[in-house]
Amino acid sequence: MGNGKSRQLSGLKQRLTTQPGHQLVGVVRIPEDPASPARVITRRVAIALVVLFVAAAIVYVERGGYRDVRNQQLTFIDSLYFAAVSLSTTGYGDITPITEAARLTHTVIFTPLRIAFLAVLVGTTLEVLSERSRQGWKIQRWRNKVRNHTVVIGYGTKGKAAVAAKVGDEAAEGEIVVVDTDRTALERAAAAGLVTVHGDGTKSDVLRLAGVHHASSVIVATGRDDTAVLATLTAREIAPKAKIVAAIREAENQHLLQQSGADSVVVSSETAGRLLGLATSTPSVVQMFDDLLTPDVGLAIAEREVDQNEIGGSPRHLRDTVLGVVRDGRLLRMGAPEADAIEAHDRLLYIRSAGQ
Repeated sequence: MGNGKSRQLSGLKQRLTTQPGHQLVGVVRIPEDPASPARVITRRVAIALVVLFVAAAIVYVERGGYRDVRNQQLTFIDSLYFAAVSLSTTGYGDITPITEAARLTHTVIFTPLRIAFLAVLVGTTLEVLSERSRQGWKIQRWRNKVRNHTVVIGYGTKGKAAVAAKVGDEAAEGEIVVVDTDRTALERAAAAGLVTVHGDGTKSDVLRLAGVHHASSVIVATGRDDTAVLATLTAREIAPKAKIVAAIREAENQHLLQQSGADSVVVSSETAGRLLGLATSTPSVVQMFDDLLTPDVGLAIAEREVDQNEIGGSPRHLRDTVLGVVRDGRLLRMGAPEADAIEAHDRLLYIRSAGQ
């Protein structure tokens, strides 16, 4: 009794990151292209016909080793008929193998063909098992290859909007991994073509399973500020070099996120409040902000490297409308003395057209 309980506890303590891919089916989900029912049926019928004609060809080649009740040599139609009744395990007995070679062929070759034929036509249960194995293999392959991706913790309103912004900024769906405890939210993320991990984003094992230690950026978009702080702490411990951006509701918690390791903190309540205040007096300003934050329509805020011929010049003299200069990871706003001369390793924050 004691040994059984200790084994259970040992299994519970096993780290998610050490489990093989097939044990993570249901925790990690790799998106795949959905196939229509007509396409699935057509593919199954095609495979069944291929198996049938291969079996018929084998019988026809060995037709001298088979006996027909009519005492006539088998034609290809006869071989096709025998293959059909043999693969379907009907077996009327009007055509039978009589030589040892034909019987050996029928035993060694027809047995796997019969299994394949039945699995294609009536193998729903086998399909479920093979789907689980295939998902496990895909999960293991993904874990071995995932690098420099973005992990989004929380797929609520903020997380979904963050993903839309990343995709709109030409990030591929396969480069984004969503972590959440809500199955419904993960279903929506999977439908959008995203890799999903079911689990608590504050747990190190779950974040390691999402590949945070190999991620280039982490977006913390949880519904609670305390959860955001803990998730940021955990992510920063695992990925000290990743860029972490977090969203919170209350401004008084901003310093906690920064102390936890967040590179940028967005206060959603204050931002929304300012926009609401501006909307009462200058609604066009709010429309412009909305335009700038929508990357695929109108204008958008972007960042680019400095061209060689721009080094030493002032950002005010460029064709682009420059909002600031990013130097050594620090934003220098226009008007700051340090931003008057562009340096070689600077990056420019500017306004571009959505189609540019």
